[in-house]
Amino acid sequence: MLGRTLYLVRHGEAAGDEARLTAAGRQQAMLVGQRLAGVPFAGIWHSPLPRTAETAALIAAQLPGVPVTASELLGDYVPPAPAPEHLTELPARYAALLAEATQADLAAGIRLAGPALDRFAVSADGDRRELVVTHNQVIGWFVRHALDAPQWRWLGLNQCNGALTMIRYRPGYPPALLAFNELSHLPPELRWTGFPAELRA
Repeated sequence: MLGRTLYLVRHGEAAGDEARLTAAGRQQAMLVGQRLAGVPFAGIWHSPLPRTAETAALIAAQLPGVPVTASELLGDYVPPAPAPEHLTELPARYAALLAEATQADLAAGIRLAGPALDRFAVSADGDRRELVVTHNQVIGWFVRHALDAPQWRWLGLNQCNGALTMIRYRPGYPPALLAFNELSHLPPELRWTGFPAELRA
């Protein structure tokens, strides 16, 4: 098939924003690698932060020969959302999350979120498959774009640690969301970490 298939994976569980993976997070990453073994990836791209770099390395160990590259475009930032004066137009919980965001994270989102789509959320020559290991909000941003939803709608699109989302970009067609927050490769005890407790099945 012509086009690009983007495989988006949220990093494994970590103890904190700057921390490396927990034992559960390492196991999640290894299981993602087993799930994706044999897919002919052109490359693995990841956020520069330790938890995503470690996740990508553990996955790459089961995908020999696939190059691994860090990209600032995939960092842990806050994607674009309504300006502060329009926060009251959002559900209260979403507005509260945005109000807690740092100015640095908001500025990074304005600077990086559009270029991230320009780089990864487009079709490609031939049948190109790329793996992106990144953060919850960035995956939500890609899914929002694929569904042509309002710019702020990445809010509430939550992924579990180690979950898989797939989007296909073909010439002449809108993006196709093939899978979202897919967890079948993880045993029950490793599912749902990083996911809002009130939304768990």
